[in-house]
Amino acid sequence: MANSKRTLFIKRRMRVRNKLRRVNAGRLRLSVHRSNKNISAQIIDDVNGVTLASASTLEKGLGSVGKNNVEAATKVGAAIAERAKKAGVEEAYFDRGGFLFHGKVKAVADAAREGGLKI
Repeated sequence: MANSKRTLFIKRRMRVRNKLRRVNAGRLRLSVHRSNKNISAQIIDDVNGVTLASASTLEKGLGSVGKNNVEAATKVGAAIAERAKKAGVEEAYFDRGGFLFHGKVKAVADAAREGGLKI
């Protein structure tokens, strides 16, 4: 029986996340989600189950509401790095989910690194 795209995506996301949890136990996680219209990022403390910082193209302050391109992803990456510093976060591991590390997802990671966040 053929697997649906959604099932394959979930399998890929869980494979990536479980591998990262084993390697980076106790560190904070920078999780990225990309939809057709928006992109968002969160710094998550899995031990306490708390989101420490977040940024998204849905925010009017970033000036890219409803846009999902590399420029918007770069703005989200810079914003998450700035907000992480305000929250006292210096380093996190990058959780790409089931998305390929290419294009918009890579732009978020690069902008966060340029913003001073160790990924």
